[in-house]
Amino acid sequence: MLTLAAASPHLSFPDIDPVIFEIGFIKLQWYGLMYLVGFVAAFWLANRRLHRTDWTKDQLSDLLFWGFMGVVLGGRIGYVIFYNFDMFLDNPLYLFKIWEGGMSFHGGCIGVIVAAYVYARKRNWGFLRVGDFIAPLVPIGLGAGRIGNFINGELWGRETDVPWAFVFPGAGPNPRHASQLYEFALEGAVLFVILWLYSAKPRPVGSVGGLFLAGYGSFRFIVEYFREPDAHLDLYSFGLSQGQMLCIPMILAGLGLIIYSIKKGEKA
Repeated sequence: MLTLAAASPHLSFPDIDPVIFEIGFIKLQWYGLMYLVGFVAAFWLANRRLHRTDWTKDQLSDLLFWGFMGVVLGGRIGYVIFYNFDMFLDNPLYLFKIWEGGMSFHGGCIGVIVAAYVYARKRNWGFLRVGDFIAPLVPIGLGAGRIGNFINGELWGRETDVPWAFVFPGAGPNPRHASQLYEFALEGAVLFVILWLYSAKPRPVGSVGGLFLAGYGSFRFIVEYFREPDAHLDLYSFGLSQGQMLCIPMILAGLGLIIYSIKKGEKA
């Protein structure tokens, strides 16, 4: 429950145990549950859209499994390369220390693209059509993951004096933006609605995937102004964060794909 801190205009961080329950060596955490919720929701939505394709349910399950593996592997590899490459050079085994945390959405996105491309080639499906099918499903998992970040009290925002700010455990005494919730709202809820409504009618092949890339990149770029940069990276001299630098090619690629798909004119 959210409560106002005594004699202070900001909000106290909700006292939520990151571990839901623990039985012996079995431990269920909110963070893991959120990812499971995101995957199950994506699977359910994908089945609702299956009638638009000539795929079987088994083929859809295989595609989503490949996508899930792309998220996990790409997210971890991307985090190590984009945010902790020096540590990797000092100790290559750091790549496998997943229990220490560290996932990158940009890396996960690349992982999904690679997985979708390989699976599309394997099935002789059009890669852009596969991307258009997957794109509206992704924001659900993104939003769920950001809720998990908030419950864990990680990836907090920059210091601020706005009345809806939180004092996060381990982030010092000053209130901060709840950037995880901003990301949940924009990258999760708003992006999902945009993509779901846009893809409800036949669109140029590739335009849905392009809209996802441009939309996510734009929303993430905005939220990065409220999110605390990684301590070991800080901001570049011209004021942008590492996350924003990774979003720029994502936005450009998305806009380029939209323009390409409209010019080509092939409808899904």
